[in-house]
Amino acid sequence: MKAGEKMSKKEKIAYLIAAVAVILLFSVILILFGPDKPEETGKSPAAVTYTEYTYPTDYGEDDTGVSSQGTGTGAVTLSKKAVVISHYPSYAGDAYAELNGNVPGFTQSDVTTKAFESYSRLDLYGRCGVAYANICKQIMPKEERGDISSVKPTGWHSVQYDFIDRKSLFNRCHLIGFQLAGENANELNLITGTSYMNVDGMLPFENEIAEYVKSTGNHVLYRVTPVFDGANLVADGVQMEAYSVEDSGEGVSFNVFCFNIQPGVVINYLTGDSRLAKKGDGYVYSSFTKPAAVTVTAKTAVKSGEKKKYVVNTYRKKFHLPSCESVSGINSQNKKTVVDTRENLVSQGYSPCGSCKP
Repeated sequence: MKAGEKMSKKEKIAYLIAAVAVILLFSVILILFGPDKPEETGKSPAAVTYTEYTYPTDYGEDDTGVSSQGTGTGAVTLSKKAVVISHYPSYAGDAYAELNGNVPGFTQSDVTTKAFESYSRLDLYGRCGVAYANICKQIMPKEERGDISSVKPTGWHSVQYDFIDRKSLFNRCHLIGFQLAGENANELNLITGTSYMNVDGMLPFENEIAEYVKSTGNHVLYRVTPVFDGANLVADGVQMEAYSVEDSGEGVSFNVFCFNIQPGVVINYLTGDSRLAKKGDGYVYSSFTKPAAVTVTAKTAVKSGEKKKYVVNTYRKKFHLPSCESVSGINSQNKKTVVDTRENLVSQGYSPCGSCKP
């Protein structure tokens, strides 16, 4: 077509077809040879935030509380003020101890069905802080667990003892478990934790949340706080709090401290060094907890064969004295009062409460 001549209708159609063909060709090339599509993680990008978590400063429990939103007898009443534990119990033979009557320290203002994850920045020693999430199907993983060996949390030592299951003393312990949020090599979410704390302490509670969310589709507020004393690189343990949102704690509600110890091993919490325990060794944690030294075999003496009234938690397989403050935190469907001997309850698979020591 010469300059100045007008394009005919047929020529316009031909140019349009040619342009569309070129666009389609480039689209095919991008699909075949362009960058790989990101792997599906099962998370909405808006659901995950990696911001510094600020712990509540309005400490103390408000005795008046607030009315529960639940409709069943197992609903849990949250306080108006954040309940923050200022000290933790000493180890007395159980992998965890219940705190605040097993009632979590969330407030009604924390309750939401919005999916989120929040991780604290590492402190000046490189240690993890509070990890907080609203566990739901939206943030649960769809892919297999990945490699996390690249992360070396503070106090990490690759050391083995033959009497420990799988031999390794320390695990790279997720604060928010992988099965709950799909976090792999996230250095803000991994601490040096003993096999005992990871498997006997934390895992049963993580499984409880996972099973509940998968079966109901509901949300669970979940907060894990590692507790370090002074400049120690290894945590004394972790506080774990959970609260099921839609049913106001009827499905899941707990507030526990899991001990970062390993029976048979003495740990230097300042450095992470360890050695085999000797006769008479105890587990002295820190000036933060101020417990007396307690050997791992210490148990409360009771009269053999004596029948007493106990309250049992049929879900967690624990038994308590009726006066124990933890009894009020047991969901009604899991609570049962029995008159039996301590030996018979233990033979049935129940373990004594670490707080009231029945």
